[in-house]
Amino acid sequence: MSASASRRRLAVVTASLLALGGVGSVVTARAATPSEGGISDTSRSVQWTGGPFAVPNVTGTSGPVTCGPNLCDDFTLHVSTPAGYGSSHQLKVTVGWPVAAADFDVYLLDHAGNQVATAASSSDPEVLITAPTSGDYTVRVVPYAPLGQSFTATAALLDLPANPAPSTATPPTWSQYGAPEPFARAHGAGEPSIGNSHKSGSTFYQALFDTYKATWNDSASPSKVAWTDVSAKAANGCASGGTTSLDPIGFTDPTTGRVFESQLAGKTSLMCFSDDDGATWSPSQGGGINSGVDHQTVGGGAYPRSGVVGPLPTSSYPHAVYYCSQDIADASCASSRDGGVTFGPAVPIYSLLDCGGLHGHVKVAPDGTVYVPNKGCGGNQALAVSEDGGTTWSVRKNPASTAGSSDPSVGIGANGTVYMGYQAADGTPRVSVSRDKGVTWTDDQNVGAAAGIHNTVFPVVVAGDDDRASYSFIGTPTAGNYQDATTFRADWHLYVSTTYDGGKTWVTVDTTPTDPVQRGSICTGGTTCGKDRNLLDFMDATVDREGRVLVGYADGCTGACAAPGGTQNFDAYATIARQQSGLTLYAANDPLPNLVPTALSTSKAKSVLYPSATMANTGAGPAKGATMHLVVDGVVTGTTTPVDLAPGQSRTVTFPGLPLAKGSHTITVVCDPGNTVRESNEADNKRSVTVSS
Repeated sequence: MSASASRRRLAVVTASLLALGGVGSVVTARAATPSEGGISDTSRSVQWTGGPFAVPNVTGTSGPVTCGPNLCDDFTLHVSTPAGYGSSHQLKVTVGWPVAAADFDVYLLDHAGNQVATAASSSDPEVLITAPTSGDYTVRVVPYAPLGQSFTATAALLDLPANPAPSTATPPTWSQYGAPEPFARAHGAGEPSIGNSHKSGSTFYQALFDTYKATWNDSASPSKVAWTDVSAKAANGCASGGTTSLDPIGFTDPTTGRVFESQLAGKTSLMCFSDDDGATWSPSQGGGINSGVDHQTVGGGAYPRSGVVGPLPTSSYPHAVYYCSQDIADASCASSRDGGVTFGPAVPIYSLLDCGGLHGHVKVAPDGTVYVPNKGCGGNQALAVSEDGGTTWSVRKNPASTAGSSDPSVGIGANGTVYMGYQAADGTPRVSVSRDKGVTWTDDQNVGAAAGIHNTVFPVVVAGDDDRASYSFIGTPTAGNYQDATTFRADWHLYVSTTYDGGKTWVTVDTTPTDPVQRGSICTGGTTCGKDRNLLDFMDATVDREGRVLVGYADGCTGACAAPGGTQNFDAYATIARQQSGLTLYAANDPLPNLVPTALSTSKAKSVLYPSATMANTGAGPAKGATMHLVVDGVVTGTTTPVDLAPGQSRTVTFPGLPLAKGSHTITVVCDPGNTVRESNEADNKRSVTVSS
């Protein structure tokens, strides 16, 4: 269905492959220098070299790697660690080479020859991370595109990165919505895109040729949905609709409501757009001149803010639109100044000297900064960033990250904070935060730690307010090589992790706890995979106008497969996970507290008055740092210490005694006297009594 693959450099090595002849035969690999070494808890690293290599070995793209003379390099690694060592340590294998345009892959095999882990991206260096289990292993380095290079390798036992405590926020709840069975391709919905129009409230799910509109009814709980097939066709204005595709992609501009559907067509695309929720469609030029042949992505948003040199609109459409794709030696983006009707020429955003070819989805910040994430840039994950509307680009690495096999994703908050979710080299779901457009990064952490997640695919991040973001991924607590269709046995679920404090802490939820999304392996190796590539290459997420998160994914385990003990059926069922309850990504829609003085009484001892008051939270949201003032005859005489009150909670305080002069006095208590707590009712914060002394 999709033309995406883990490599798009086969053309570079095709001529060399023709000379391999007997590459399919099993021949002992050449030995590294030295040929073996050991690591332990007391001697934690070892280094070796190999090469030079002239002939590529791409046999791994069509099945198990086959070695021949000078086509593999094997190093015997002895690991000796005490029991329990893996709870706080990891084994990291790093293989690097001088010329970044070359490419080597790394495979870790156990004593029986079974593949334990692999690093086969386009990154330099390749990094493999796995559990530090005692045993004898083979580290096999394969010259995928060696260009005459030699390599240097290191195996090391490292401390696991520290992880902050998970968030104490109340986890959101989720509901799942599958497309109607009568939809012809409801079960052929791999690598979907999803978007939401804040104008109409409709959600759009794009997979292959099909665009499905979901309309929500929130008067019921759980919410109900009505699905409509609004796919672009010649009959509704899109002459290219439903005809051909090498890769599908969709994008909905939440502000304008314009919906795009694009089908990859070599070095361009067949694209149409709709301004009426898919009722009618209009043709677009598609990708810019000399765009790439694969992994297309469409996005849009604000133009760069005034004072920044960049493109200017040529129509009344208020937003820029970007079309990005990758080619054999680079990746590029073309920009549109007229709402996606036409595109300018494609501009390179990086080359293979900077990053591997494949990239994630383009995102545009509120200030017009454009981001394209990449899973492998010199051993790290990174962002290609443009601050001038796509005219020039720079690559900004996340130094805390390691290269992965799934495309990373970014979400951008209202004030420009960038959240990057990625699959680390050890398979775990990690996230980092940048507040300076990717120049520096903080708060890198494993959001799957509390759930025991060991393997992850398809990271996708969205953000709302600057301190709120959501990171969705398909994950499993089962460790091991998740791409091994023969031996890997696991149940995969859809997880969503949310931060409400700017990425300091995250709360993670299994949104499909009783219904696996996939059983067994998931292949992210491109078109060379077997039937376990049913989910294809990615999924997507969006935010509706209330701040709810919606995740568009393909459910790979349906019917009898989803029952206990079921057998994987390799489905790709169009499904939306929608947030049902809990705080959204827009604080303006949070349930609010209401602080009310529900009681005020006084007692006297001799000539001293002792006021007592109760402050209750009668609202639906928590109150943080709530205080009361005691006011006597218009003068503040006391303030309580701040207290947090959950909905329904109250606090009773007796104030210090007050000596009062003879006569009548007005005693008043005021909840939230400084108006620091946003409440559902700001008019019921006072209570007064009159006393005589």
